[in-house]
Parts: sequence; structure tokens; C-alpha cells
Amino acid sequence: MESTMGNEGINKLAAVFQNRMHGITDKPEVLDFGVIQGDMSLLANRFPRPIPQTDYMVCRQLTLGPAHNILAKTQDTGMPYSGSHLHLVNGPVGEPTGPAPDPPIPSERTAGGDSHDGEHQHHVLIPEKMRQIKPGDRVLVCWVGDDACVIDIVLPATEVV
Repeated sequence: MESTMGNEGINKLAAVFQNRMHGITDKPEVLDFGVIQGDMSLLANRFPRPIPQTDYMVCRQLTLGPAHNILAKTQDTGMPYSGSHLHLVNGPVGEPTGPAPDPPIPSERTAGGDSHDGEHQHHVLIPEKMRQIKPGDRVLVCWVGDDACVIDIVLPATEVV
């Protein structure tokens, strides 16, 4: 049997194997990309089958709702959940004299009904970039053991302006 100690070809082949095997570990990738399917299942790059919506998790901010839904309303002190309040006009001594004139009527998208006495609401709407996930979204997935968690929606860098 010949010694391979001086065989340049065998040594190069062994080096190639060693370099390729160096990248292989027992720890799987922790971050992954995926796509939300039409039935809200998650198709992740590292898992070959769609994961049903009941079998993956999402971060809290992805549950806020669809774009342009109401995220928050104004509220008067002592009137929880009413959303209504008045803007008072100050008199000469700094005392309130009455309701401020009605602001222009907002569009339906900015919400907030106005009344004749100046009581109205301000609504903060969910912007498109903060909406919940929907079919077709490319998402960032974090793997915790065998559990998938959708972290956020991933957009092309051209969306940054």
C-alpha cells in the first residue's frame, strides 16, 4: 500500500472536503424568509411544505389590523373609550369661553365625526407599512427549535425613500 503523505492530488482533494464540511454544523439556520400563502399558511424557505396558520406564530405588531383601520382614538379624561373631546377657546383671562369652532369635516379615511357643539374625535389610522400580514407578503421568519415565528414583513430596499 502506498503512502499518501506526498501525494499532492489527494491532499488537495482532502482540503476541498474539509473546507466544504467546515460550513456544515448541527445548528440549523435561525432566520429564514417565507411567503404568506392565500390560505394564510406560511411557506418558509427551509421547510418544504406550507405551515398552517394555526401552527406558526407572529409578532404582536403584525396583528394590528389592515391598513387604514383605526389604530387609536382620542379620549377625554374621565370618559374612557368615548373617543370624544372638545377644544375650548380661551377668553381674555385664560378662562374657557366655549367650544372651538368645528374643524373642517375630515374625509371618511381620517375618520372622526364632528358635531355642532364642537365635540369630535381624532382617529389615528394604521399606515400601510404597519398593517397586518396578508397573502403574498414576503416575511422574515425566526426559528425557535421547530417553531416558526413571523417577525415582520420584508420589503425591497427600493421602498426606502
